[in-house]
Amino acid sequence: MASGKRIRTAAAAGTAAILFLAGCASDSGAEADGESAEGLTPVTLQLQWFSQAQFAGYYAALDQGFFEDEGLDVEIVEGGADIVPQDVLASGDVDYAISWVPKVLGSIEQGANITNVAQIFERSATLQVAMADSGIDGPEDLAGKKVGSWGYGNEWELFAGMQDAGVEPGDIELIQQAFDMNGFLSGDIDAAQAMTYNEYAQVLETVNPDTGELYQPEDLTVIDWNEEGSAMLQDAIWADADRLADDSEYQETTTAFIKAAIKGWIYAKDNPEDAARIVTESGSTLGQSHQLWMTNETNKLIFPSTNGVGMIDESAWQKTVDIAMGTQNETGATILTTEPPETAYTNEYVQKALAELEEEGVDTKAADYQPVEVTLAEGGN
Repeated sequence: MASGKRIRTAAAAGTAAILFLAGCASDSGAEADGESAEGLTPVTLQLQWFSQAQFAGYYAALDQGFFEDEGLDVEIVEGGADIVPQDVLASGDVDYAISWVPKVLGSIEQGANITNVAQIFERSATLQVAMADSGIDGPEDLAGKKVGSWGYGNEWELFAGMQDAGVEPGDIELIQQAFDMNGFLSGDIDAAQAMTYNEYAQVLETVNPDTGELYQPEDLTVIDWNEEGSAMLQDAIWADADRLADDSEYQETTTAFIKAAIKGWIYAKDNPEDAARIVTESGSTLGQSHQLWMTNETNKLIFPSTNGVGMIDESAWQKTVDIAMGTQNETGATILTTEPPETAYTNEYVQKALAELEEEGVDTKAADYQPVEVTLAEGGN
């Protein structure tokens, strides 16, 4: 690991617990004045979950020195079940945060003055997974079924897809799903919520008691909200809107941070095995095959990139807003009651970052991208 790389882990209760220092100076002296001991600008990034390859690009940028190349000393702070990244950012405790757009839109309406400065995930990773013999082939078949959802703002694509298919929240038995697939595998949930890069793999890492072998994709039916038309924008880089408005140093730092992060994601695309290793060494407890699967599936959400990694597509943004305003959950509530302010997103900084990368000969679209083949092992080991 290069010098100046810092990773802060979080305990399950959401409390920052351990600070790993790799050859970097203590938080004193020049760093207290806004500059690190190495002459780099200190930056703190808040993740929305624990260390895992969903965030491989940021860990790769740290490991490979891309942040340092841009003059930044970046600390990555893990998230947790009780941590709301956009709230941590809005309170001024970190410089940037990673979170889903619909979740942050709700926070913005409630007063959080933050801005999406780079839409890293172009595609949604949310699925609803059922057994192949369940009779569930699409959202229209969820009526009368036990349907799992984590809640906490993760449910909106499900409700939008259902309502587009004529299924109202009251037509299903909504199950509060844990952040695993145990309820689904035990038969307590007919259609479970899953991310392509995590919970779906958890099923494929499990032995099918009927065959004695691991579950196979053909044993399952998958409802993909990208295909159903109710996908919403997910992982984005969020910045402090007030600081963007009147702090020229923060503006420059934002461009530099995005540029380095994009280089990290490109590295993860080109070196998925190494990226998975980097995330594991950051403190992630996920198994080797699961971590590689997650890296590969996350890359699919980014590449190929239509307009360059991080560019916010206006139509995709508006679709997310429309779903947030027009979809009701089980209580009849919507995410938004009014259109978000103009400060909710900007392409200004990502455009600058992409222009600099293109001048350096970096391919930020990867039109010919092909994922690798990953073989999952039992338990993800």
